[in-house]
Parts: sequence; C-alpha cells; structure tokens
Amino acid sequence: MASRFQAAALVASPSHPNAVAWSDENLVAVASGHIVTILNPATPFGPRGLITISPSKPFPIGVVERKDLLSGCLLPTCLSRDPRPCVRSISWSPVGFAPNSGCLLAVCTTEGRVKLYRMPYCEFSAEWVEADDISEMLYSYFASINFVESDDSNSEISNEQANQLSLEVVCPDNQLTSISRNESKRKRQNALTIIAKPLKKKEERPCLPQITANQYSFRSTILSSLVVAWSPVVQLASEMEPVSAKYSSNRCSILAVGGKSGKVSFWRFLEPSCFSVMSNRDSTSASLVGVLQVHSAWITAICWASYSSGASDPQLLLATGSSDGSVKIWIGYGGALLKSSDVNNAPFSLLKEVMTVDFVPVSVVSLIVPIQSANKMHLAVGKGSGSFDVWICDISSTTGKFDKLGSYGAHDHIITGLAWAFDGCCLYSCSQDNSVYNWTLCDSRLCEVPFPSNIPFVKSSGDVPNVFDSCFGLATSPGNLVIAVARSFDADLLNPMYQARSQKAAIEFFWIGGQQWDVLSNRDPDFDVEAISGFPEKELVYWTHSILLSLKQYENVEKPLVVWDIITALLAFKQSAPKYVEHVLAKWLMSCVGIQLGLPIAKTLSEVSRLLSNIGSRQLHLLNIVNRRVVLAELKADNINCGQTNLGPIGAEEDVALWMELLLGCENELRERLVAFSFSAISSSISTSSSNGDWQPVGLAQMGQWVAHNGDNVRDHLKLLVAGFRKLNNRYAAEEQCSYCSASVPFESTEFAFCRAASSSGGVGQSHKLLRCAASMQVCPATPSWFCICCQRWVSKLAPQALFRMATCPFDFEFSTVSSRPEVISKPLCPFCGILLQRLQPEFLLSKSPV
Repeated sequence: MASRFQAAALVASPSHPNAVAWSDENLVAVASGHIVTILNPATPFGPRGLITISPSKPFPIGVVERKDLLSGCLLPTCLSRDPRPCVRSISWSPVGFAPNSGCLLAVCTTEGRVKLYRMPYCEFSAEWVEADDISEMLYSYFASINFVESDDSNSEISNEQANQLSLEVVCPDNQLTSISRNESKRKRQNALTIIAKPLKKKEERPCLPQITANQYSFRSTILSSLVVAWSPVVQLASEMEPVSAKYSSNRCSILAVGGKSGKVSFWRFLEPSCFSVMSNRDSTSASLVGVLQVHSAWITAICWASYSSGASDPQLLLATGSSDGSVKIWIGYGGALLKSSDVNNAPFSLLKEVMTVDFVPVSVVSLIVPIQSANKMHLAVGKGSGSFDVWICDISSTTGKFDKLGSYGAHDHIITGLAWAFDGCCLYSCSQDNSVYNWTLCDSRLCEVPFPSNIPFVKSSGDVPNVFDSCFGLATSPGNLVIAVARSFDADLLNPMYQARSQKAAIEFFWIGGQQWDVLSNRDPDFDVEAISGFPEKELVYWTHSILLSLKQYENVEKPLVVWDIITALLAFKQSAPKYVEHVLAKWLMSCVGIQLGLPIAKTLSEVSRLLSNIGSRQLHLLNIVNRRVVLAELKADNINCGQTNLGPIGAEEDVALWMELLLGCENELRERLVAFSFSAISSSISTSSSNGDWQPVGLAQMGQWVAHNGDNVRDHLKLLVAGFRKLNNRYAAEEQCSYCSASVPFESTEFAFCRAASSSGGVGQSHKLLRCAASMQVCPATPSWFCICCQRWVSKLAPQALFRMATCPFDFEFSTVSSRPEVISKPLCPFCGILLQRLQPEFLLSKSPV
C-alpha cells in the first residue's frame, strides 16, 4: 500500500468492523474501545472531540427465580466478564439534523445501547453532548405493550446475546438483588456461583414482575442493539402539509437500529425548522415508525442508499446482513416513512434475498446507486471468512435481476470495511489481517489495482509508528480523493516505556486521487507535462480525471459543499507544478460554461466572466472557493472582501489579476441574485398572505442603498424592481442604530460600518466598527453570529434556500417564480461560498473545515 500522507494516534484500540465514519461536514469519528474520537482531517493533530461510554443501568424488565439462573438462556448473562462497555457501531446523520445544522452521531455499544450525540458548539467543551437515548425510547415502546411477544417465547440465545446485560434476581428472603459486571469481576469467584447480596433499604427499587427465564431472555434480546445506520435525506413535495409546526414537513432521515432478535427498528427524524448558534436544545424529533423482522438471527450489518425511480415518492434501499450469512435488500417508500405511525407495519417490502443462510457471518455491507447509472445498484458483502461478494442489480426491471460479479478471497481474516468510491467505479476493502485492497469496476468485473504509488506531498505524521497488526474499517472523504483507515498497533513491537502506554491505534489518511482508470489514455493531449518529481505522466492523467469527477459530483445541489480534499490536493500540486493546476482548473471552467477546449487561460477566464449569468449558483460557489483557497491563497480574506485590486507582489502575474476579477464578478452576481430575490419575495408577500415559517427578507433598506451605490454595475431589471418597490414602501428606509451606543449607522460598505457616536457627541467619544451580515447587509448584533470559514464573513440573517438552487439568472428572470412558497427551512449557508456556516470556536476546540 502507498505511503500515508498523515496519521494520528488513538488512545484506545478499535475492536469491531466499520470503526471509522466520515461525516458530510468533514469530521472523522473512530470507535476505539470505550471512547469515540472525533477529529478534523485538516488538522488531525489538533483539537478533538470525545465521547466516553459509561456503564448503563439495566432495564427494569423483570425478575427471575434463583433456580433459573443456570438455565441455558441465562447462563451467558451470569458468565459475563466485560469490565466496561465498548463501542460496537457508529453512524453519522446527514447534514441538518443537529440543532446547529450539523450532523448527529449515533453510537451503539456492546451493552446494546444506542444514543445520539451532537457537537458541543456552544458548551466550549471537548466532550460531545448526548441528544437522545434511542434505547430508552425502544424500552418505553415494548414496555407499553407489556412485551406481549415474550409470553410464549421458548427461544434461547447464544453465548454472546446476553453478554452485556445485568440480571435481576429474587433471593430466598424476597430481597431484590442486582448482579452487575463489577460484582462478577471479584477475585476467586466461581464462574457458576452468584453471590446474592440484599440491597440497602434506601436503594430499594419499585417492585418488578416475576417472569420466566425464557421471558427474561426474550426481553433482553429485543432490547439489545448491534448496529446503527442513518439513511440519506428523504425529501418530498414542498406543498405537503406540515407534520409538526416545530419541524419541517418535507425532509427527514431514518435511523435503522438492528438487534440480536433479528429485528430492525426504524426511527424517523424530521429536519428542524430553524437552527441556532446559541440554543442548547438537545431534544430531537425521533419517532418510532416501524419494527421489522428482517432475519432470524443477529443483525450484523446495515447500509442505506437512495433510489430515484422517477416517481413523485422517493424511495430508499436498505441492505441487511445477518450472523447466519443471509443478506436481504429492502425497499422503503418516502411518503409512508414520513407519515407512518403504525409500528407493526413498517413501510418496507422485500426486494430480494441476495444470499441465503450459510452460517458464515456477514460482517459488513456497502450499497450504492450510482448517479450515472441510476437504475443499477452495486452491493458488496463482507464475510467473517475473509471473502467478499459483489452484486449488481437492475432495479428498473420488473424481475430485479441480480448479477453476481464474483466472490473475492484476497483477505485472510474477517472483512472489517468496504467502501464504494467515485460513484461506484471503485471499491476499497480491508480486513483484520491488516490488509487494504483497491478494486476497480470495469466491464462488469472487479479487478484489483495497486494504490497510487506517488502522493502530492508528504505531511509530517507525528510520532505514529508503523507497526500495525489489524484494520478495523475504512471510509472515503466527501470528495472521494482521500481514504481513512483505522488500525491497531502490534503491542509487542511498541516501546513499552513511551508508546505502549499512550498509543493503542491510529487513523491513517491516504491519497486515492491517483486511482488507476483503465478507460483513460496514458497521455493528456492538451497539456505538456512538466518535470514533476515522482509523478509519471499517466498518474497526472489519473489525478486530472479524479479531480474533475469530484468537482462534477457537486453539481447536485443536495450534496453539501465539502471540498477539503480537492482544495488540499490542488494546493499540494501548486507547490511543485502550478501550470498543472492551471490546466486542471481551465478544463473544469470550460466544462462549466461549455466553451471549446484549448483556449489560453486568460481567454478562458475572460469568457467565464462574461457568462456568469448563465452559471448556476452552485458552480459560482465552487468558483469562489477554488479562487480564494487555491489561486489567491496568499491573500488575506479581508483584502479580497473589500475589493482591493492592489495585489502586491502576487499581482505581477496577469492571470492572477484575472482570477481576482472573476472572483469579484462571481460575488457581485450572487449578491444581485440575493437582492432581486429579496425584493421579489417581499412584493409577493404584500399581495398574498404569507404562511408561518416562510422565509422573510430583511435588510431591504441596505440592499436598496447598495443598488443605488452600484448603479453602473447592476442590471436595469434590478434597478427597476427596487425603484418600483420604494414608491410603495417608504417604511423600509429606516436608518440603523449602533448596538453599543445607539448612535446612527450609515451604509457605506457591505462588509463593515462605523457608527456616528463621535460626531453626535461633539467630537468626543469613539466610533464603533461594526460588522455587516453577508446575507442581509444589516449590522450584525452583539450576540454570536454564523461564521464562514472560507470568506471570513459573518451572517446573522440567513439567505433563502432558493438562492443556492438557481441554475441560471437571465436578465428578465422573475425571482418570484422560483418557488410559489419560499422554503420553510433556511439552512445556515454562506451566500458567497455555499458552505455550511458554523460558530467560530476557540483554537483549542474542535472545528469543521469544509474547505
């Protein structure tokens, strides 16, 4: 395998498959022992987040007679010797389900507990905050129906099924006794002997029902969870009636929780209707929408994929794997999931039983529906034997034909990670035998290809030894150019004095942008390769294809803009081959506007600047990010925001000045769209009654002044729109006041303002410098505001979602026709960069780096 470009040590070792997960907001979580470590891949040696797993109290499901303790179904519980719970499974939610519009992290432990955690964005702490306890809600549901299924249950469980549960026992003196893991650790205690010790009176618990051993076993089993997985966002028609006034009606995500009983419980989470940088609201909209018996044995793997069948009702695909070796594909319907309230009738139907029972446990499954082949489903299934199978299904056909590409036995031990990348063209696999393989899909067959032998640059990996003995999962970055691998150290090879005490495992990051593409030529006819140390021409061709493919995926406005890996790769190449970076960006710009290939870069930039009105908002945002973070990386954000054209030494190159001109043109285009949409939206709300929760424009007075100050640079259509509005609404021309001294604040710049405190007090006093909101142009209040890590701007009033979905902006475009009803949700997105805004954190705390 190729050399890593960075790595970070972990204080505990992973112990279960899929131990690493990469979020849509560019945070990496690693399940290592009794903790979950969350880090920023841009600064893996910097601040981290932490989730510490503590033992939980057993559920009050009932008590059993002492004579039943040695029955076959309860014996594993009595013999349990796990000193503390470990993390078994983790999964990130899509963006937008945390109170700050970030991601929630679902954590399943070896105790069978599932909890949700959010980032401590306002607590200024490294420990993540618990947002919900799914297991408690699941217990409440089964308790409400009195565990009716357990009355006639005669099933027994295996040695692992009751491994982490405490047991309630009725002693001869009728005193209630709790047998916990700590008690079971006592020295010299016979494994089959349980010491019953009456509780003190002050610790007495409410009387619990006496149940049989089989009933206890059944209740413990259905409450024991093994694996969790979040679904993609399900979005329905915006005209649907709201489910709740507090939450949006048309966007939700489903959390699937698989357990030892072979059942999967489905939990619906509605996207909040508003987000905050100050609120510490931890309650979520979790509701149980179904419990489905999917297998007859343990659920060991779950994976989701979205499927757009062309119908108005979106669909979800669910792959489930079991300890008995069976794998099934289920299909769920978005409308039913959003409205479902019948737990006994989960809105899922069986599409195909891909693999039948063979008693080789399934360890991991990976499912994807490629964008380029929307009717083809790619499924990879990892087994405990070290082999994995790959299937392709044509979902559009009535029979749902499944074609098995083959079974691959490259690994010797259990498969611990499978991940599709590059829209299903590549597959990455890892095993507990410490091996990682790279596969490419070509001509309906999977072929092993070597990892890229060269990397753009080598960053210091810190004091991380290279003495690994096993892999416990892998994950690809949002842009698919980097892969993260979780590995544990071989303790015998570590220095017992310095390393073995503090380093148990590590998370490694590898470049995969140089992935081999057999369909490509080994030469690029449009570019004469410079001498780049260690980079053959064919690998640069692969890199070009990978970067362009990564940029293209962001044409989907539903995909969050997280381009850290793309920007990092371009910056690395810029150090040694600036002409190559220029070539890649030129090819991308030409594809954005559809101009012919082969033009000089100066001509290309001029053509793109001329055609900005024909470019979608998402591409304008990408242009701004690449411009700021790659081409103009040496310039300060404040200088760019203020439109300073004096570039200093960097301005000696004519092309850089053209890039600066393009950046200012892109931002001006986006500001015009925002202003025009705001005035059109308020005009529509005057003539029609607005619904509660509709987006309402603010800062119209400042926007009008901006149009007046820039009359030569804005379209006539916009000037007419503002002039017509002023005749009818003089009340929007109020002047702002300083939040510190109440002095008046004139509008002179879109970036900042100075109050008139000194002039109003006869020249005595000090004028306050105030920041302006990038979306509304109003002065930001003294309370915390949203911050853009890319352009370094502040936002106090959010821009409408429709701004970020615009495909083009013709001169005669009527902004009121973008949507008959502006979206209820306004996500905290930067109007100029399109990335997710965040609260500015101190340097000693974990923050996100989408760029």
